Amino acid sequence: MSGGEQTITSIDRTADEHISHPTNSLEQQGFKGFRKLKTNIENGIVFGDSQSSDVTNFYYGMENGGRANHMKVLSINTCNFGSTGKIMLQIQKLVEQLPASMYVSYTKSRSNMKTEVLNSIYIGSILERNIHIFFSHLTGFNGCGSFFSTLRFLRRVNRYNPDLIHLHNLHNSYINLPYLFRYIKKHNIPVIWTFHDCWPFTGHCPYFDMIGCDRWKTGCHDCPQYKNYPTSLFDNSKKMYRLKKKWFTGVKNMTIVTPSQWLADLVKQSHLQDYPVKVINNGIDLSVFKPTPSDFSQKYHCEDKFILLGAAFGWGKRKGLDVFIELSKRLESSYQIVLVGTDESIDRQLPDNIISIHRTQNQTELAKIYTAANLFINPTREENFPTVNIESLACGTPIITFRTGGSPEIIDETCGTVVDKNDIDSLTNEIIRIKSELPFNESACLKRAELFDMNNKYIEYIELYNEECGG
Repeated sequence: MSGGEQTITSIDRTADEHISHPTNSLEQQGFKGFRKLKTNIENGIVFGDSQSSDVTNFYYGMENGGRANHMKVLSINTCNFGSTGKIMLQIQKLVEQLPASMYVSYTKSRSNMKTEVLNSIYIGSILERNIHIFFSHLTGFNGCGSFFSTLRFLRRVNRYNPDLIHLHNLHNSYINLPYLFRYIKKHNIPVIWTFHDCWPFTGHCPYFDMIGCDRWKTGCHDCPQYKNYPTSLFDNSKKMYRLKKKWFTGVKNMTIVTPSQWLADLVKQSHLQDYPVKVINNGIDLSVFKPTPSDFSQKYHCEDKFILLGAAFGWGKRKGLDVFIELSKRLESSYQIVLVGTDESIDRQLPDNIISIHRTQNQTELAKIYTAANLFINPTREENFPTVNIESLACGTPIITFRTGGSPEIIDETCGTVVDKNDIDSLTNEIIRIKSELPFNESACLKRAELFDMNNKYIEYIELYNEECGG
């Protein structure tokens, strides 16, 4: 056994010795009331509605003869912002309309501290997180630090005594994974784990499409991406693959949720294939993302042009920045490319005929840009289930996407088209055809977007909570 593996084995033993038992066994109390909540959502009683508190009071007073059937859920994620953070907090709002509670937990970082969230638990300190990141970068062992901060966190978990734990992203070195999973296995806590990428079943990387790697199916080694996120000076993908398999298998009651069928199919080929897998698509707020007229075209002097929009966080080759640059060379002046989510470093790579918007003030401003566009282009090369596609449809704008991950699953023949990844010739021809024929209309886009209403999508998690806890 190598020195690195001996160290991690020692961590496992320490976890076994130090993780205390809860004073009370977990109660499988069920989750009554979610069916009523679903009815209320269908009738328009949703997040923030003043009537929702009355609904909750009714549940507490009447559901069990005056005594609430209160369920406790703990959610764990890297952050409280971005797509995964929003999903976690949206589910929390939904849960707390029931006779139930959800605590959300994430690393203590400057970014996470910008948003104040009720019923939240920080994991560790900024210093402890930085030490963990440095350790992971130096060794290639991701999720093997944060010893004391994880023990402190698990003591708080003990006091909360959750009936169910909902995991999201666990990468980027903020929690000790052997401690966490030893705790879950010891106390047989039901787990829902939403995979937002492929990291849980690889030895290192969140995605592997761009390099065409399939070593994760049998055992990672000689990783060509070990210097990419989560960055490392050394390739320890072989050992990390074995450790992840050890940590993540053997949970008695765990269901894996994927936002796309594409990712679900990959899970079934991985070392986590024995777990049940359920697809729950990402959802968006249709009260925000909707057709929203504005003076965008006039402001940017493109009233008479066919606007091609791209939106991403972290522009680069993975998101298809080079594709837009190439399109700007191929398409005539009657087209106008607009990119949202750029920065000064991206600006230096862009030609003058591309409009660059660094950030929007809020989601309503983004909805205005989606609405102003004639066509949304998503030439992503690695993706799970991009919400930007849904946001575009919800604002009435059709889509062209590369055949990548779960991106094609969002559209159908009424609201968009799919071209093979990296086929810029076909992409260019499709753009020209759509401008000429106008085969898509706003109503078809809006109808498709209704399938991804977050109020309906995230009620599926509530139903799953109920199933997992025997309600």
